[in-house]
Order: sequence, then structure tokens, then C-alpha cells
Amino acid sequence: MSSTPPEIDPQKLLRELKEANPDLGKKAKKFVRWFIFVIVIVNIFPLFKNSINLSTMNELSPLLSGFGLLPLAIIVLVIFIRQVNQFERGILFTLGKYSKTVDPGWRIVIPVFQSLTKVDIRVKAVDVPDQEAMTKDNVSVRINAVIYYKVSDAARAIIEVENFRNATAQLAQTTMRNVVGEVPLDDVLGKRDEISKKIKTIVDGATDPWGIEVINVELKDIGLNDEMKRVMGKEAEAEREKRAVIIKAEGEVAAAENMTKAAKMLSTADGALHLRTLQSINDLSSDRSNTTVWMLPIEALRALEKLGMQK
Repeated sequence: MSSTPPEIDPQKLLRELKEANPDLGKKAKKFVRWFIFVIVIVNIFPLFKNSINLSTMNELSPLLSGFGLLPLAIIVLVIFIRQVNQFERGILFTLGKYSKTVDPGWRIVIPVFQSLTKVDIRVKAVDVPDQEAMTKDNVSVRINAVIYYKVSDAARAIIEVENFRNATAQLAQTTMRNVVGEVPLDDVLGKRDEISKKIKTIVDGATDPWGIEVINVELKDIGLNDEMKRVMGKEAEAEREKRAVIIKAEGEVAAAENMTKAAKMLSTADGALHLRTLQSINDLSSDRSNTTVWMLPIEALRALEKLGMQK
């Protein structure tokens, strides 16, 4: 049996290669510019060795004889002109030294002597992956967050740190674990805004020398293990039962106070208790399905018993 060779997806292969090496596109563009620059130099070098004569220019330069001056000018412009978009800032290096920060637009960059590095200054959202941390009361939690930042100084972001994106993400992870370890679990669950502000303040202060401005930090999710979830459920249930018992006891106290007031009022008025008894009988008589049970005090039964013995 002949086995069929595995199919190769070019787009998937290029995507994986780009993820493995994010600067691959920049390096490819740089290589193409250098390649074109070398070709131009090789073809126009005879012009510098001989005097420029329009009648013999075709013999001196194969490039000019084959294509003319206009394509040569276009190629030179492609090599020397670099475009900086509106959402970018360019860092210009001359002979390896920082020269200036260029604004958006077309800029002339002399190959070999100068290089231009573009920096995106838009707001970026970095997803901080799940981090396992130990709270102040020794509870293990898994927490993740998202950090929003932007480049405020493009020159420092390139010169002061090698990769400001990775450095900011790593710093956010470490700071999040440290801050969570300083507070108990109840504060982690109930005071997310305060923890987020504290993380933002620490990360913003640490990345300020890199030219990075942290805009906001948001805690996305706090994960607990199943055993801790069951313990917290039992605790919440016990707390609800406690509140129910307290509310019931407070109701009984209030009812007892009202009954005491009512008894005092009935005892001070002659015939009030008799009228109240008649009113209760009237209320019971309206519904024939009710069964009325009259309870006599034990003292009344004993009094009747004594009267029977005297007779």
C-alpha cells in the first residue's frame, strides 16, 4: 500500500513561521531594500568612473540603456524613502546612534548610514495568562487579567528595553502574583477595583523609564478549586441561617413588647378584657369550619374542684 504524503498548508506554515519569529517580515523587507540598493550601485558605478556624457550614457550603464532614467529614479525613491503611518513614530539612527524621533509621513533614510525603526503608539491590550498565587490567608487561587497600555515615548521604548511588549507582560504577571499574595481571599473577591488600581500603579511606575504608559488593569477571572467552593458554599449557607434566626428572634422580641403593651392597656380599663373576648368569639363565629378550643387556667379548675368538695 502506498501512503499519500501529508498535505502542506502554505498559509498555516507562514503563520507558524511568523509567530515563531515576529520580526521576519521586517527582516525580509530590509533584505529586499539592500538587494535593490546593491543592484543600483553596481549598475551606476561606471557613471562615477567616467565623465557623464549623454551620448555615451547607454554604453556605460546597462541599467540605463535597458530601462531608462525614470525606472532608476523610482527604484532610488523606493530605497531612500520610508513611510511612517499616523499611528506610528519612527526612531532614526545614524551610524548606530540615536538621531531623532520622526513624525508620520514620508522620510528620507540613507541606506548603510541610517536606519529607521517604527513603533506603534496605539493602545494595546495584553492578556495576562492564568497565574497561580497564594493569598495572605494561605488560599490557592488562579487569577488572570488584561492590561491596557500605550507607548508614550517611542525612543525610550526602543533604546531602554529590548522588547517592551514582552517586558510589560512579564512585569504584569509578577506584580499580579505579589499583590494577590498581600491580601486575604475575601478582599481578592470583594475588592477587585482596589487590587486592579494597585497593580496599575506598580506597573506604571516600573515601566515609566521604558516610555510605557499603563492606562488600566482589569482582573478578568478568579478561579478556586472545588473543595474551596464547597467550603464557601457551606459558609454562605450558615451565614444565611444565622441571619434568619436573628431576624426571627428580633420579631419575637417586638411581638412580646407589643403584647406587653396591649396587656397593660387591657388591665387598666374595666371590662376591656371581656369586650376583647366577645370580639374574638364574634370573629370565630363567622367561619363555621373553624374548631374553637377554649383553654381554662388550671387555677380556675382547682377553684371549681374546691367548690365541689365544699358541697
